[in-house]
Parts: sequence; structure tokens; C-alpha cells
Amino acid sequence: MQSLITKAVPTGVCIVTVRAGEKINGMTVAWATQVSFKPRLVAVSIAPPRFTYGLVKESGFFCINALSENEMKLARHFGFKSGRKTDKFKGIEYENALHGSPILKNAFAYLECEVKDIFPSGDHDIFVGEVVDAGEIKKDARPLIFRWDDFFGKK
Repeated sequence: MQSLITKAVPTGVCIVTVRAGEKINGMTVAWATQVSFKPRLVAVSIAPPRFTYGLVKESGFFCINALSENEMKLARHFGFKSGRKTDKFKGIEYENALHGSPILKNAFAYLECEVKDIFPSGDHDIFVGEVVDAGEIKKDARPLIFRWDDFFGKK
């Protein structure tokens, strides 16, 4: 059923990054979307047990780093291990957005957001954030589209 849902409703792959004090982390997500033009709102869905979830609640900010189609390795790097046990940023180039969220050098665009609302929804919570900083790093990039088998299929 999961793979059918992703085929029927394709989404881009992003890495949500966050800085809370001295702690930074990132996680791969396929559930990020635009919500509103005025104000500029986007939403990302994160499960409460995830390390990133607690850091976003603590900091009040998150950054959506959009990945291009040639960044599958980076998507898997941020998606298959927990930041509680691993420094996911070791060896990863990044700079800081306006409020300190990491911007990945390999992303093609980023949106740093201030959390405005959190809505429980099934086994995830939806964080709605207002865009406070944004940039396009690489022009003419094609987005990485989430396919269930690319992440959870047989390798």
C-alpha cells in the first residue's frame, strides 16, 4: 500500500535541518509542501519519536533543503540513521541560514521557516512554518522525486 500511495501522489525529497543551541541535525523527508502564498507558509510532517522533531520544537525553526535528482546518496545518508547516535553532518558541507538552520551546499534551494503551528495527524505531526529566509543555490536543477522502492525496496 505504501508504494502505491507514493506512485499516486509523487513528492519531492528534501532534507529538513535544524539547529537547537549547539545541536544540529537533519532528516530526509518526502512530506513537505507549500501551504499558503500570503503569508508564505510551508508544512513538513515529522514523527514525534524522531530526534529532529524535538530539536524543531526546541528551536522554533527548521530548514527545508530541496534535493536534485542526482543527490540520492545524500538523501539516504540523512535518512537511514538517527542523529541521536550519529553526527550526520560529519564531512557534510553546509552554511547557516538567517536563524542558524544548516543549509546543505548540495541542495538546490532552501527555505528556513519559523514554526507557526503544529498539528497532530496520525503517526506524524505537521509543522507549519512561515518562510523567513530562502535561496536558490543551483539553477535549472531537477528535483529528486520520492519513490518507495528507491529507499525501502530491495537493493
